[in-house]
Amino acid sequence: MAEKRTDIYESPLCGRYASDEMKHLFSADVKFSTWRMLWVALAKAEQKLGLDITDKQIGQMKLHIYDINYDVANAREKEVRHDVMAHVYAYGRQCPAAAGIIHLGATSCYVTDNTDILLISRGLEYIKKKLVGTIKLLADFAEEYKDQPTLGYTHYQPASLTTVGKRATLWLQNFMENLEELEFVQSKIKMLGCRGATGTSETFMELFDGDEEKVKKLDSYISEEFGFYKVYPVSGQTYPRNLDIRVLNILCTIAVSAHKMAKDIRLLQHDKELEEPFGKKQIGSSAMAYKRNPMRSERICSLARYVENLVGNAIATAEDQWLERTLDDSANRRISIPEGFLATDAILILCSNVTDGLVVNTKVIEKRMRDELPFMVTEDILMAAVQKGGDRQKLHEKIREHSMKAAEQVKTFGNENDLVSRIADDSDFGMTVEEIQEIMNPSNLTGRASSQVSDYLWNEVYPVLAENKHYLDNIDTNVTV
Repeated sequence: MAEKRTDIYESPLCGRYASDEMKHLFSADVKFSTWRMLWVALAKAEQKLGLDITDKQIGQMKLHIYDINYDVANAREKEVRHDVMAHVYAYGRQCPAAAGIIHLGATSCYVTDNTDILLISRGLEYIKKKLVGTIKLLADFAEEYKDQPTLGYTHYQPASLTTVGKRATLWLQNFMENLEELEFVQSKIKMLGCRGATGTSETFMELFDGDEEKVKKLDSYISEEFGFYKVYPVSGQTYPRNLDIRVLNILCTIAVSAHKMAKDIRLLQHDKELEEPFGKKQIGSSAMAYKRNPMRSERICSLARYVENLVGNAIATAEDQWLERTLDDSANRRISIPEGFLATDAILILCSNVTDGLVVNTKVIEKRMRDELPFMVTEDILMAAVQKGGDRQKLHEKIREHSMKAAEQVKTFGNENDLVSRIADDSDFGMTVEEIQEIMNPSNLTGRASSQVSDYLWNEVYPVLAENKHYLDNIDTNVTV
């Protein structure tokens, strides 16, 4: 293995974050070998439809799909300033018998755009695998903690109780909807086929002496070679760039779901209710040795912001494709599409890693509930006291006064919430501390939270996981840095 260079810039997505499989997918080797596969498929289809192309020529092309002579291609590109023609030339040098028929009748987008479609399709499959893994780990977490009461929040202020598992289903549901959208996008992907400079197939009409049926079959033969059974019915030189919007948009919505979950975890880690995994030798701060910063959740949010802003590139490119073709899409798409996949790949690895090792500090959760519950159940206490014969109007005013004084103890003096003892000491209520604490039993105050988790998992999540169980053999939770 060549020594890693440190004197040139390397994308952090490659050096720190994304998986090897995703980095390999968008590598030069995969890109240019796919070009060669497409040239072989074109030659085979043209031969099948009657052009004078020999088995020897096709066989020679097959022999050199993977041993790409980059030195020849790179030197040629410096001369001709055209990457496709440079690689046609380099391929021809390795396949001299076939040099005259490589890329016959095609334009550059035959290899560049069809390759992009193939890489996007495989990239979405990799993303789907990691998304299903995240869903599985979140479902396990929700099941484990479906009965654990915790403070619910609205406006980031304590509200009525929920459960830790129920909150996790809110994150889970977002990812489930992402999976549904991803599968829809996958189902709509088509190959470009082989259409020529303006999408009219004019060069192939010449090659096949005006035989439209043969020209139409050319598209289907090539697309079926790669497992696609539909091509775009009409096109310019390129495939419609609206596909890029769809693709980057699904990556964006996955990033949004991850961002929401990670931000919630960061808020809860501040309160010490939840904590993301923390290695035994991990350093939380260079200055404050005691700190356990939620750095993985912060990284999710950071990468998510990047992905969320890539959609604008696809929108601008699609609306700027003048007439049948312009080239101002090329440089942008070389960056935005691969890096969108690499960043989303990294986000989902982080999501799985965090979820797999998420720590629930139940004692902290219980203390925070004890601090807030007396205020939340004042109406329940009032009703119980009335049933014992108390005067509602009088007790309402008294519980208001006790609540104000208890709040003062907490806010002004930093003392514990003493509302329970104040009410128990007031003979007008006729209630003991034990009776009041029974009303405040958190398990009685979470509504349908636990059963909502069970219903959702069994009715919605587990059937989807069963359909996708082949993705669950090896969930990637490996965060290298």
